[in-house]
Amino acid sequence: MSRNFILIIIGLAVVIAIAIASIFGLDTATFNNHWEQAIPNQEIPEGLTSLSSKECGSCHKDHYDEWNTSTHSMAWKDLQFQAEIAKESSPYMCINCHIPLANQQEYLITGLEDGDIYKPIKEKNPLFDSELQQEGINCASCHVRNGAVLSVTVSNRAPHKSVQDKTHLTEQLCIACHNAVAVVTPELVCTFETGDEWMAGPFAETKNCKTCHMPSIDRPIAEEYPVRKSRMHYFMGSGIPKLDSLKPERLDGLHYEFAGIKRSYKATDSVVLKTEVINKFAGHKVPTGDPERFIITKLSVFNTANGELIAVDSFRIGEHWEWYPVAKKIADNNLNPGESRFYQIAALLPVGYYNFELKAYKYRTTAAHIKYNKLGDSYPSHIQFYEKTIPFKVE
Repeated sequence: MSRNFILIIIGLAVVIAIAIASIFGLDTATFNNHWEQAIPNQEIPEGLTSLSSKECGSCHKDHYDEWNTSTHSMAWKDLQFQAEIAKESSPYMCINCHIPLANQQEYLITGLEDGDIYKPIKEKNPLFDSELQQEGINCASCHVRNGAVLSVTVSNRAPHKSVQDKTHLTEQLCIACHNAVAVVTPELVCTFETGDEWMAGPFAETKNCKTCHMPSIDRPIAEEYPVRKSRMHYFMGSGIPKLDSLKPERLDGLHYEFAGIKRSYKATDSVVLKTEVINKFAGHKVPTGDPERFIITKLSVFNTANGELIAVDSFRIGEHWEWYPVAKKIADNNLNPGESRFYQIAALLPVGYYNFELKAYKYRTTAAHIKYNKLGDSYPSHIQFYEKTIPFKVE
């Protein structure tokens, strides 16, 4: 049985399902947001045998290796995500950004009973591919539509059907998932606002998602092909791995300055050690995306003679939410693009030699949340992304 015939059958099944729903008084109104539905089942382009990234990697080895270390490749398998979607409070559409293709989903959603997101009208998906599901956001998620591989530049040497499409492969494709904002229920809010932050920021006219997260590179698109313009496929982000064994490429928007720190102080001085943190490089807020993310900057002073910790303080950048009984944001001190903030630590110190130390950490979530979701002690909650030590003396 051909795939085209199967797709026709699926289409007929959807029409029949809608008709049945109408007979029984079920509401099958149009979905309000694009992320409420998966990308429709896609045909395998002529010349390929599957939609798997692994097959893409047989020719596009560098691209595959990069994707394979990215958090996109772990979008479905991530333990935190699996814990979240297992909750009764998680509606069906949460999976649509983590496994975007209908081919990756066991059921086709054709409507909602009485408009209730917790009562989706489901049909078995005859093209469901369980192995493809494990790949999360894979090559086909972005590059396969209507039986063809989409690319900005097309080679006539490609062994599969290829179509040039410079419109589809833009920042709008990224924003489709990275800007999902809605009040789903009073207790459930989708608050991924990276696209809005970028549009409101100073770089919207000069830089886009790909500029930073998919840097340009000159290389062959596949083995034995000529060098051409390409892009890295690490999708660099926070750098917090989904598994200890996964080490994704990191992209840091923050920059630290220490212009006010002297190398020598008088014993009569109150030693004030100040640092400036700047969102210097990101075109959106830092942190961005998941509202549970936050950044800790820790300032410490040590006596270099004996290693004694003299003073310590830490500062948090991030949002605070109350999730029950009604989801609402309590506070938000995320840094806007170009915004800076000063942190300091002060102490009266005797004569001696000291080190001022700054360490900065990115957190995905809290230890309490990891424990609540039973993710295990080895689940990576954070990374250290910056460290600076400045020696000084008091005389």
